[in-house]
Amino acid sequence: MFQPATKKQLKLRLGIVAPAGAGKTFTALAVARGLVGPQGKIALIDTEHRSAEKYADLFDFDVDYITDNCAPARYVEKIHDAAKAGFDCIIIDSLSHAWNGPGGALEMVDNASRRAKGNSYVAWRDVTPEHNRLVDAMLSAPVHIIATLRAKTEYILETIGGKQVPRKIGMAPIQREGMDYEFDVVADMDHEHALMITKTRCAALDGKTWIKPGAQSELVTTLRDWLDAGDRAEPAVVPDAPVDQGAASLDNADAHRQIMREILSAQKTLAWTNEEMGVFAQATCGKPARDASLIELKTLAAALAVQIEVAEKARFA
Repeated sequence: MFQPATKKQLKLRLGIVAPAGAGKTFTALAVARGLVGPQGKIALIDTEHRSAEKYADLFDFDVDYITDNCAPARYVEKIHDAAKAGFDCIIIDSLSHAWNGPGGALEMVDNASRRAKGNSYVAWRDVTPEHNRLVDAMLSAPVHIIATLRAKTEYILETIGGKQVPRKIGMAPIQREGMDYEFDVVADMDHEHALMITKTRCAALDGKTWIKPGAQSELVTTLRDWLDAGDRAEPAVVPDAPVDQGAASLDNADAHRQIMREILSAQKTLAWTNEEMGVFAQATCGKPARDASLIELKTLAAALAVQIEVAEKARFA
């Protein structure tokens, strides 16, 4: 039943996108400390070869490591562990390794494709749910989440004087296309340590830039005011970490819901309109997705995975 919407107190989902040396880790720690206060507990998931420890004399935080295997499931496990342990803020440094690190999603796809004799349909069908579970873990954790993401300079080709000339248009986070949609606030940082808000659900931050924002900066106070405004939310129950969900049996209703979530996630990743999605579903299944059987939906999800693979390869070519 529909009811009037009300503003609830929130937990932050912040993404910080920057090249090496711009100050991602320091800024994440400073913002986290400002959000949780001097007595708050901060957990940091480190995939950056202990780089965060360089700031242990400046910030009080606990750390755990993901090194040799950066599969999304490892991140999910660490997020659940930190939430269960009562931490107030989790920093993921860096989320990029869940995509292109050792054992990350791209390596998982390569391995699965080899096992399937080059069939990338099967590979993405298996890996996409793992990626989605990581997104779900970040969004559902009852704590602040700050994720750092490595950046790649992004260019487009323009025709000038009859020649194709590359033009820099900004920084692209090294993660699956569309990951930035999952955050409340996304900021880019440059080598001058300037933090620029590029996407925000907090209107007071729109278009703002700060140099080396600290724990008591305007950035942090604005975030605190926005997060604390509204009715107190019901305390969230931290679920147990999933155990081998990929092997868990699902009845048809659960399987249908899961595959529809994958399809909607793929549509978001590809930035397709509902009309574009409808055309693709009709071409793939011969009918709208809402009328498709479970087998037909799986075929649609696999076809979408191939479209994402093609888009990712073109993006990082």
